[in-house]
Amino acid sequence: MFDVKLKDRVPIKELRERLRWYGHVLRKENNDWVNKCMQYEVEGVKPRGRPKKAWTEIVKKDCQARKLKREDAMDRNRWRMEI
Repeated sequence: MFDVKLKDRVPIKELRERLRWYGHVLRKENNDWVNKCMQYEVEGVKPRGRPKKAWTEIVKKDCQARKLKREDAMDRNRWRMEI
């Protein structure tokens, strides 16, 4: 359902929490510190190897699997029904 395989062993409760938190953050005002943190880019040298996935990448993938858009999060009741 969320493009997560059984071998990942991620509980459905965690997946719903992730999308619920994402909707909460999107409804915040643009100048809020939480939105600033989502847009923050860390400077410096990256370590070798494949980089870890960012939280936003995972949430976007979850939203695509559920066919959710950023605009859907603005209506809280609709967002909660969809997730």
